[in-house]
Amino acid sequence: MKAVVKTGGKQYQVAQGDVIKVEKLPLTEKGKVVFEQVLLLADKDKVSLGAPYLTGVKVEGTLLKNLKDKKIDVLKYKNKTRYRRKIGHRHQRSEVKIDKIITK
Repeated sequence: MKAVVKTGGKQYQVAQGDVIKVEKLPLTEKGKVVFEQVLLLADKDKVSLGAPYLTGVKVEGTLLKNLKDKKIDVLKYKNKTRYRRKIGHRHQRSEVKIDKIITK
């Protein structure tokens, strides 16, 4: 069984046992996560689409850890004016293990 879940403005295709990295969630480690915005549910040959979300379908998971992504360097440069700027950014992420997909 697979599902498409929306969280943090992005969509993720998940199945039971998957580990996904999502936008940082305001929880502590080993906390329970419930995704109620399920857009699609596929079970073998049967596919259910939500308009926009499915009712009675939830995806439960466990927060494994909060972490930072790889550093991104942003460089700005203007020719002939001696203007240079270097800025770094590390995005905050949460790693979630999908435990089960609950249907009606």
